[in-house]
Amino acid sequence: METQNENVMDKHIQERYKNAIEYYWGASRANKQWYKRTRSYTVIIGSLVTLIASLTSSTIIDKNVNLKTAFELGTPILAAVLTTIAGFSQSFQWGSTWQNMVLTAQQLQKEYDRYLVTPINERNFSKEVEILNLFVINESRGFFDRMLGIARPSVDETINGQNGGITPKINS
Repeated sequence: METQNENVMDKHIQERYKNAIEYYWGASRANKQWYKRTRSYTVIIGSLVTLIASLTSSTIIDKNVNLKTAFELGTPILAAVLTTIAGFSQSFQWGSTWQNMVLTAQQLQKEYDRYLVTPINERNFSKEVEILNLFVINESRGFFDRMLGIARPSVDETINGQNGGITPKINS
């Protein structure tokens, strides 16, 4: 029979899992949107720069001084905008971050499902909290490492001992 304290711990762990899963799915949606926007803008503006640069040298544009001036000014301005968008896209790596957020949400869901199918009387609450905390901390560390260009093993590699034999310490 579950005690009141066990019930509180069980609810706490379930709420933590739900919050973490919700966070990572939300973050993945935001990164997906930014990834698609910046990729689309890069293609569209890149095409415009090429088109305007080509038209600037055409005889049709040469005949209209105002249009020629607009095109001559527009090309470097659009090129600068394109460079800025590409720089943000490269700096924030929305594509790979989107991928990692989806994988993290799915891994957390897998762990949460494992937790839920474990009979309540067999749950080790301390171990479960430690698994969840390590998972989120390792993913956060991995995120900053990716953003700052430092390569370390993924959370999955760490949990499965595929990182040179270093396994996270989980109190049983």
